[in-house]
Amino acid sequence: MSDRYATFANSGPGRALVKRLGLPDPPRLRRHTPGDELLPGPAHLGAAPGGRLVEPLRELLRATDVTLFGPDDTHPGAGALIFDATGITDSAGLRALYDFFHPRARSLTPSGRVIVFGTPFAACGTPREAAAQRALEGFVRSVGKEFGRGSTAQLVLVAPGGERAAESTLRFLLSGRSAYVSGQVVTVGAGEATPTADWDRPLDGRVALVTGAARGIGASIAAVLARDGAHVVALDVPAAGQALATVANSVAGTALQLDLTAADSPDRLVEHFTGRHGRVDIVVHNAGITRDKTLGRMDEHAWDTVIDVNLSSAERINSALLKGGLLPHGGRIVGVSSISGIAGNRGQTNYATSKAGVIGLVRATAPTLADLGVTVNAVAPGFIETEMTATVPVMLREAGRRLTSLSQGGLPVDVAETVAWLAAPGSSGVTGNVIRVCGQALMGA
Repeated sequence: MSDRYATFANSGPGRALVKRLGLPDPPRLRRHTPGDELLPGPAHLGAAPGGRLVEPLRELLRATDVTLFGPDDTHPGAGALIFDATGITDSAGLRALYDFFHPRARSLTPSGRVIVFGTPFAACGTPREAAAQRALEGFVRSVGKEFGRGSTAQLVLVAPGGERAAESTLRFLLSGRSAYVSGQVVTVGAGEATPTADWDRPLDGRVALVTGAARGIGASIAAVLARDGAHVVALDVPAAGQALATVANSVAGTALQLDLTAADSPDRLVEHFTGRHGRVDIVVHNAGITRDKTLGRMDEHAWDTVIDVNLSSAERINSALLKGGLLPHGGRIVGVSSISGIAGNRGQTNYATSKAGVIGLVRATAPTLADLGVTVNAVAPGFIETEMTATVPVMLREAGRRLTSLSQGGLPVDVAETVAWLAAPGSSGVTGNVIRVCGQALMGA
């Protein structure tokens, strides 16, 4: 589960060889550790004429203790370039992007952050404004592939009335928590965010369920949610009982052995949370399996079990918890999808179908639960260094690592940090989103 090439490329002899031969150059990514500054350098903040977010953003950045350069300063050493593009209402106005970013493009530090703020298309007043706002996606995704050195670029679409609800998203995207998230579009809806008393422990007092928690990404999600203050109920099949107990003990949580394909599993979940906690604030549907074969060689059991574990179990759990009144106002549901569910993958028709279904479940469920104050989102990991990807043939493994803007695979913690942001109280305006944690894969998605 280690990337030996990236380790070599970041060594002294390796860097010289990589540069001389023009080989892929995976940078060292800035990842979060407790106590870190949100941003290691000052930020440039700009806006197109008439932007409605620039002053709210200035206030939010002051609250985070991020230092801002002056409006005409192009000084190097910028930790972030932040631009309010909500004032762009036609294609001619897109020139404001060039005017702001061109003189500052080389000022961004390694692992710097680029964030462009825009308006959701449904809130645009004219087709010309909608076209200009859609154009921001092409700009941001190109910047993510161009600036390099571990930098990331995102587009955040903030609905009118959602200006104050953007703080959680701004903090996540500026921080090292978003190290392997790039080229993404995040929509923040209208409304006030739930106040956050402690940004280092935003989940204090919350109860979280993480399925498939015995190893890999699930174990990392459990650890990060616990670090952020949640009591974690770590769930996995009885066969993984020993590993599950180790994870639960390490996060001072609870181990729950349960086969989600069993007919009585929803009732047993309801019974557990009703008796132990009276509620469950965060539900992370991470449990997943693969049974890879080309469709012509796949037996029906391989098809049925993958769909049942990866998708149908999440549907059953959601229904049971909602029917039992266990998801309170402010609840969070996060599904774990996959790049395979977006782009497809040879030999994974069952897996890709199930993971695309997770995205469909999120997008269909989010509006129906909005009145209950419950958000529903998904993460879609790309190539993440786990025991599963360690078994992938070496050439495919190297392709998965290098064919990203960051020239490397991600770590389980990268997925976990993204889940924790979506689970946070301050993310109440973020629902119906699918966030790829893929280092901005260059092909397929």
